[in-house]
Amino acid sequence: MRHFSRPIATAVALACALSLTACAGRGKHTRADTQYVARDVNTLYNLARQQLDRENYAAAAAVFDEVERQHPYSIWARRAQLMSAFSYYAARDYQKAIDSARRFISIHPGNKDAPYAYYLVALSYYEQINDVERDQGTTRQAMDAMNELVRRYPDTRYAADARLKIDLVRDHLAGHQMEIGRFYENRNEWLAATMRFRTVVDEYQTTSHVPEALMRLTECYLALGIPEEAHKAAAVLGANYPNTKWYQRAYSLVQKHPPRTPAPAAAAPHA
Repeated sequence: MRHFSRPIATAVALACALSLTACAGRGKHTRADTQYVARDVNTLYNLARQQLDRENYAAAAAVFDEVERQHPYSIWARRAQLMSAFSYYAARDYQKAIDSARRFISIHPGNKDAPYAYYLVALSYYEQINDVERDQGTTRQAMDAMNELVRRYPDTRYAADARLKIDLVRDHLAGHQMEIGRFYENRNEWLAATMRFRTVVDEYQTTSHVPEALMRLTECYLALGIPEEAHKAAAVLGANYPNTKWYQRAYSLVQKHPPRTPAPAAAAPHA
């Protein structure tokens, strides 16, 4: 069984609470399909709820879509739009989840559930993040979507969860830069490697990759024949991360390559 975060689970509970009571006493379960069969809104919405309760998420999404298609002016059409987006997300059909949530936002921009729709868009991108060795276009889309959610609705529980995920996404993007930098360094393409490690230090200062990036910069600057810059990188590393293995390695390197002109001295690492 798939486990969802508390904000997601809250939406499912809300859907359960909003189930139409008109059909609550019926014992028959109609099979969900996408073929057009005219049904009253009560029957359709409860059929979608049944599929959702059984974790038949793709079937639930299809029937929620039918609620809107057959009864576009019903009070349940708006709720069905949002539950369709959630059901597609639960079915891991992330592009349809994004499309459905964005459609809800475009039609109901001021609705009280708009923050949740933005959250579904952000989560759908987040779930598609690739490993650091692959293209990170989707990762950046996840970052943009989460930042938009936080900007628009900063005080919601969805924004609070998005802030935590933004930190993870930034760390992931920094890891991608490190992967490319190490690739260039292994090929002795020192300048290209330096640019990647510099990006980590300058743009992702709060991530876990900065200590290694500074050590790699020390290596690259020495290989490029500019020990002054190597000593600066090592000094920054020592000032901020003195107890790491990366500083021990950087310190060892710069001791073997004194600068030609005065540069910040790197302190000896702690034992």
